[in-house]
Amino acid sequence: MAALPDLEDWIANSNTALNISLVSPTPSGLQLTSTFNPSFTYPIFGEDEKIFGYKDLKINLRYRANDMRPHVQTSYSSKFTPIGETEPMDVMGMLKEDAQLPDIAFGKAADFESNSQKLGDDWQPPGKLHASFEGTDGTYEIWRGTLADPAIKQLNNRVQLLVPLLIEGGSFIGQTPDSDSSETEMPDADRWTLFLLYRKQPSASDPEKSSFVFVGYSTVYRFFYFQPPPTPPGSPKANHEWELPQGDMDLAQLPCRTRLSQFLILPPFQGSGHGSRLYKSIFEHYHKHAQTHEFTVENPNEAFDELRDACDLKFLRTVPEFAALRLNPDVTVGKTGLIPQLIKGGDDLEAIRAKTKIAPRQFARVLEMHIMSQLPDSVRPRIDPDEKVPPKTTADEHLERLWQLLVKQRLYRHNRDLLAQIELSDRIQKLGETLSGVELEYARLLAAHGSGSAGTATAKRKLDDDAESTSSKRTRVDE
Repeated sequence: MAALPDLEDWIANSNTALNISLVSPTPSGLQLTSTFNPSFTYPIFGEDEKIFGYKDLKINLRYRANDMRPHVQTSYSSKFTPIGETEPMDVMGMLKEDAQLPDIAFGKAADFESNSQKLGDDWQPPGKLHASFEGTDGTYEIWRGTLADPAIKQLNNRVQLLVPLLIEGGSFIGQTPDSDSSETEMPDADRWTLFLLYRKQPSASDPEKSSFVFVGYSTVYRFFYFQPPPTPPGSPKANHEWELPQGDMDLAQLPCRTRLSQFLILPPFQGSGHGSRLYKSIFEHYHKHAQTHEFTVENPNEAFDELRDACDLKFLRTVPEFAALRLNPDVTVGKTGLIPQLIKGGDDLEAIRAKTKIAPRQFARVLEMHIMSQLPDSVRPRIDPDEKVPPKTTADEHLERLWQLLVKQRLYRHNRDLLAQIELSDRIQKLGETLSGVELEYARLLAAHGSGSAGTATAKRKLDDDAESTSSKRTRVDE
């Protein structure tokens, strides 16, 4: 009787087995531009991120670097022979069903390569040129368009898989998984705007032409923004006359809340400031957009939170009214009673926030960072607790308490329902723990971006100090 095979020998790590690459056409054939592995493959292969049934399994997902046409193929040295109900996983079937790659990705490799050679450099990104900037390795361009544009929709279908592979919890939007069709089928397609970031460089075959390499992209959605009626309401017209608008109404002219939904820079291009430039370009566009009343971010992870915080802080410090905000050292806070306004000019905070179009919770957090950076050296939170600091004065300690109260006010409001369920002593302790986490987080960010003491650390929030969207990051209580 033959011995049963060791099943462990037939298991591969799906994050390692899947290799993603960008290839560009050259006169001698396709040239590898960059390659990387995914961070997450559980949306396709399950929570364990394991693939059973193969030895030396390799899944090669190639993207044409300009228009991101995909092609996938697999290879292996051995395939497990089924024993009863134990059989190899259907890798290609799972890629078709769960990865939602367009059908064109499963064509012949020769067709992909010959088509790429024919396309060559006779191509430019879809949409219209939005902005450009110079990098150390060439010119970078940001192109903008909506999903109502068939070419934009086609490219979006091709790159959507990268979102769950590189962003934990990332999901598809505007996807047509069963084809590479560019037909528009979404009723709200014109509300989705894509910002596409490309590196532009001279063509390898003709220096007079340019070739494009996809670097990253972001998707933005516009929601209707309900404006509360004035208080007191305006006087009604005579005889209560009111008429519906005549003719077709341009919905694009309605007030909106603009939400950044997806944001991705491919791993080979990370760490060079491209993400900050893309975010800044998008934010500035909607800050000038008359119909946008508020700019929000959906479900940000911690890495994007840091990028956003740094960009928003830098922007707000260019606003004179914000830059002038300071703690009011003349404020006296008693042990009981209401807390007075802690910031000089604090009565104008909502007007400043509305002017900058930053969402309330984000505005409050960035304001806290700005105020913390102004604290005296003796009391300003630092990453290194052993760093030598000047002695505290009574005035310094007073400013420190005012800043802590400023943060605790926001934390309490944001976590009121949670805190109401625990005893007062536990409530005070939980707020104190969360404040310590916030201090470390702000200190790390300010140090990293040139506005505080140096050092590195990872700070975590103890309460749900999370985003303004209803689908914000996972609720945090015990971290």
